[in-house]
Amino acid sequence: MISLFFKRRICLILVLAGLITAVLPAEARIKLVALPERGETIIRLDNPNATLIEEERVLTLQKGINKVDFSWRGVSIDADSIRLVVLSHPADVTLLNVSYPPNEAALVWEINSKQAWEEKIRISYLLYNIDRLITYKAVADKEETSLDLKSFLVLRNFSGEDFEKARILLDYGEAFERGTRHEETKQLLFLKAGKLPIEKVWTFDAALKPWDPKKVAENVGIPVSYRIENSEKSGLGKFALWGGKVRVFQQDGHGSTIVLGEDSTGLVPVGEKMEVYIGDSRDIVVTQRKMREKKINIRRNNSERIVLYDQEELIKAEIENFKDKPAVLTMIQHIPGQWDMKECNMKYTRKDFDTLEFRIELPAHGKKELIMHYYRRNLGHKVNPHLR
Repeated sequence: MISLFFKRRICLILVLAGLITAVLPAEARIKLVALPERGETIIRLDNPNATLIEEERVLTLQKGINKVDFSWRGVSIDADSIRLVVLSHPADVTLLNVSYPPNEAALVWEINSKQAWEEKIRISYLLYNIDRLITYKAVADKEETSLDLKSFLVLRNFSGEDFEKARILLDYGEAFERGTRHEETKQLLFLKAGKLPIEKVWTFDAALKPWDPKKVAENVGIPVSYRIENSEKSGLGKFALWGGKVRVFQQDGHGSTIVLGEDSTGLVPVGEKMEVYIGDSRDIVVTQRKMREKKINIRRNNSERIVLYDQEELIKAEIENFKDKPAVLTMIQHIPGQWDMKECNMKYTRKDFDTLEFRIELPAHGKKELIMHYYRRNLGHKVNPHLR
């Protein structure tokens, strides 16, 4: 018997039943030098919280009972996730049981084989501390009508295990035939798309921005984004785009680029749009005011105190474009509670119960006005408890 100590390696050791059981006591751990090499290995990065490893090995089995020792000292494996599947002779090779030696990062499979032969098996397990980041680099043309998009996989391995060669898979895109060592970080290009059409969008959210920028001491800018559609028509649309950090550049017309901004995006399903913030602009100015606020339909209790009422409100917003080019403003308005729209001079999309979204196309050096006239229903009157 040879005792083997491995610092950061997953070890698979085959023990043939009956060879040396007379030499060692029954409770002893039997380890031989017969170490099958890892064959085809797949690293699946579908789940950001845990990485699935699938590896194939070839065991030289003898007829009868065989014991296979699988140990992972110094490697971040979820012990409950380890599985073994027989591939070559599933009808004639049977996994009888699994035992876990106390106080060890190891397990022992007891396998019965009807014949002596070489058996291909697949071992799978969840491995922690090996993860991935997705980053994007977008370069817009000088006219800001299209951009070139590259996406990179950043693979970080702090699992304790080395993989000399493996197929690295996301849930989309091409597989990478790469190795990865413990404490190694790699960056791999897995998506490249050119001339993707973009829409430059200004967004004014009435809950976040001041209604009258003239009354604010500092300069007020409106957030600007590039909007990219994940569709075949745009040049994408084959799969969802993972969320990640996006760095945006623009060609300066002299063979170089300038930095526009950096943003983080979430998962973008097929058919949805990726919106990347690139900065604030002062070329579009929104001035919004509440022109009317009146209580109506007042309900009182027996003491003549107001308990419920409706409220009539009128909002007017002036939007002015100082640019030499047309622009598209996304305006977001909020009406809390139950409400009914009496009059609105522009079409809107109701995003949820109290959020309205307007798409306002502004001509160059043009101005538009939004008017919302609505009723807020069943508002409760706040009573001072000291006056009861």
